[in-house]
Amino acid sequence: MSNPVFEKSPYFGERAQRTPNGYPTYPGYTPGAGTGYATPSATQPGYQPTGIEDLERAYQAPSAAPAETGRMTYDDVIVKTGVVLGVIVAFGLLNGLVLGANPLLTFGGAIVGLVLGLVNAFKREPSRALILAYAAAEGLFLGGISAVFEAMWGGIVLQAVLGTVATFVAALFLFTSGKVRVTPKLTRFVLVALVGYALFSLVNVVLMVTGVSTDPWGLRTGVELFGIPLGVLLGLFAVGLAAICLIMDFDAIKRGVEAGIPGRYAWSAAFGLAVTLVWLYIEFLRLLAILRGSD
Repeated sequence: MSNPVFEKSPYFGERAQRTPNGYPTYPGYTPGAGTGYATPSATQPGYQPTGIEDLERAYQAPSAAPAETGRMTYDDVIVKTGVVLGVIVAFGLLNGLVLGANPLLTFGGAIVGLVLGLVNAFKREPSRALILAYAAAEGLFLGGISAVFEAMWGGIVLQAVLGTVATFVAALFLFTSGKVRVTPKLTRFVLVALVGYALFSLVNVVLMVTGVSTDPWGLRTGVELFGIPLGVLLGLFAVGLAAICLIMDFDAIKRGVEAGIPGRYAWSAAFGLAVTLVWLYIEFLRLLAILRGSD
């Protein structure tokens, strides 16, 4: 699994701890919980044998739906993802359109968003307040840089948004159709690719900060392969990698729903999807800027 939000959680994916009956071992779990009928014990105070009529009523009663048992559902994930993305968009519009890309809010949002992103990613129990705070900070950052890019290359923000949405829809289609499946081999490839890409990005930033590379995007525009800027090739690679990460996120959410994890973890799923989508949008924005800057 690639997304640390899902990777570090004990309730998503194949590494999640399970009881002998397949339930997630979340805090407070007891055998029989979640079914609506806890198994009585003759040693418990006030125990009385169950009558035939009670057994008949229990047998004929409809099964409890996941929402009724407090388990996470796809609807939970969709609603909470919409809330998180809505906060990002709202604060992005606030900084980008209303406040005119305030530098303090833009860079402050980047730092706060990074810190809160790490806190939420490695936190065992989801915190709605911290996740929404991350969304607000990330929105301020994205709104600021989007306004700057839009001023330099008109229409680039709409292109990046359309690219992000199209990639999300394509990844969802590939996952639901079963054309792309998450396998251990794919997981290992993604992990190696992410580490390699992160190391390149870190080295590139260091070269730019120290003045070794004076190009606007560092090695991304300072190096060409077959006449194509390295940043274009890397941008396409990063977009494809982010799309695969989305598919892996969908797979983790599917495993969580099927395992019946607590409903509150829908916030973790929403946060994980938001992290991948923010990364995808930034990659599209940078790729388009390099392409239009080389015209």
